[in-house]
Amino acid sequence: MVDGLAPEVLLAGFDAGQTHTRCRLALADGRVIGEGEGSGVSHLGSSGGPERFTAALASSLAAARRSAGCTAGLSAAAIGASGIEQGSPSQRQGTDLARKSLGIETVLVTGDERTALAGAFGAREPGIVLISGTGAIAVGRDASGRQHRCAGWGWLVDGVGSAMDIGRDGLALTLRMADGRLEETALKTVLWEALGVHEAHELKARVVDPSFGAAGFARLAPLVSAQAEAGDPHAGQVLEIAGEELALMVEGVASALALDAPALCCFGGAISHLAPLQQAMEVVLQERLPGIRRVQAQGDACGGALQLAQALSS
Repeated sequence: MVDGLAPEVLLAGFDAGQTHTRCRLALADGRVIGEGEGSGVSHLGSSGGPERFTAALASSLAAARRSAGCTAGLSAAAIGASGIEQGSPSQRQGTDLARKSLGIETVLVTGDERTALAGAFGAREPGIVLISGTGAIAVGRDASGRQHRCAGWGWLVDGVGSAMDIGRDGLALTLRMADGRLEETALKTVLWEALGVHEAHELKARVVDPSFGAAGFARLAPLVSAQAEAGDPHAGQVLEIAGEELALMVEGVASALALDAPALCCFGGAISHLAPLQQAMEVVLQERLPGIRRVQAQGDACGGALQLAQALSS
């Protein structure tokens, strides 16, 4: 119940990431009445992926209902989830799973970069969103609503500009130091101590463990960045390359959509907190897209999902 009345239209927007999922509930007029957090998701094609997806929706919706004090059924929902590709089998599978889990037919399941774009720029405003966290992706929209994305095709083949890539590339350099291909610096000591290893064969065993994955590499990115700030030339090169890759992603979107002076919103822990990454990206952006404008997002990915849900219900 909301203010003692059952709402005629109850909308849900979900931001489903690998570590946790947020659900925000709103009425038809956009008034937010509750928000809650639940478990995270993994790629739908991975072992246990469908089960994690449905559990994330159920747990976050339950938490949001408790926050709102509302038990009314949903009218429409939009879910932005990590790993969902537009027009792909994963999108169709996710839609089917969401319909069954939420008990409604009016559902949109899309990539979390699309809901971030809607949240950042509203329903119609053109612009580009860059996300650099564990993974990295850029997506944009022109004035006609046409969209284009760059990068983010999975950490095993396309993690450029992400915390995962920074951590992995820094760690790869330490193996070159260990066997004599590269002069040893403090980077090796710092990363190996963080992982609790002393020999190269121990490091090899650690990173191939199924529990390590992209998140294991990503956790090393702040250490690589700190060494770059301390003047380590090898760590500095890793951050410069990652920053350039982020700039190229933004340029790729701008070029595809013919955006001469695009507005840019940035999200994600890597680009928000790693100063050398920010600096490297800005240098290349100013060279290649001198008219680009950094702007504050109008809202977040959960808000973007609610906008999409509202459009579905209208």
